[in-house]
Amino acid sequence: MSQIPKYGDGRSISVGLLGGSFNPAHAGHLQLARYALTHLRLDQVWLMVSPGNPLKSRAGMAPFPDRLATARALADGRRIIATDIEARLGKRYTVETVSLLRLRFPRVRFVWLMGADGLASLTRWRRWRDLALIVPMAIVPRPGSNRTALSGQATHALRHLRVPARQGPVLSRRKGGVWAFLPAPQNGISATALRDSGHYPPALSRTN
Repeated sequence: MSQIPKYGDGRSISVGLLGGSFNPAHAGHLQLARYALTHLRLDQVWLMVSPGNPLKSRAGMAPFPDRLATARALADGRRIIATDIEARLGKRYTVETVSLLRLRFPRVRFVWLMGADGLASLTRWRRWRDLALIVPMAIVPRPGSNRTALSGQATHALRHLRVPARQGPVLSRRKGGVWAFLPAPQNGISATALRDSGHYPPALSRTN
């Protein structure tokens, strides 16, 4: 049972949204979640498992319950929470999910979390410009993607919304229209590589 109610509530906290296929969830996701909690001064991070990423092939995609299980193996259920709320909301596009979450959790201060690879491909996302305006975004480095991301179309188009990394701790106070590229530790772990090596679902150690 998810700890995040579909119809929302009145909680007043700051939350980092880490969306993705989690096919499978891995230590890189956990590292990002912990970094965000500390350096963005967030109360929680929600590992928001996608029911089906429109930009990814279904070939090689594990069933949703299996992917959710790997995310739950990373979560502690208190500050890092794995949730199926996107599936229960019936959404597949990030801009629609975030818009609905803001309506149903009006007092939560959301921050969208993603790696540089997400920024590099952002122009392929539905209504990506709108997404940048409705939720602050914190982007962390990812080996092999940083140069492409920082010289790409999305960065150029949204350059007027970028703030210095030192403003990371106050991102959650903004309602949107702002993003920062943060000097976080880089992690090159690949879900694809984990699957190819046969480590699915992964043997995750509970260190949190």
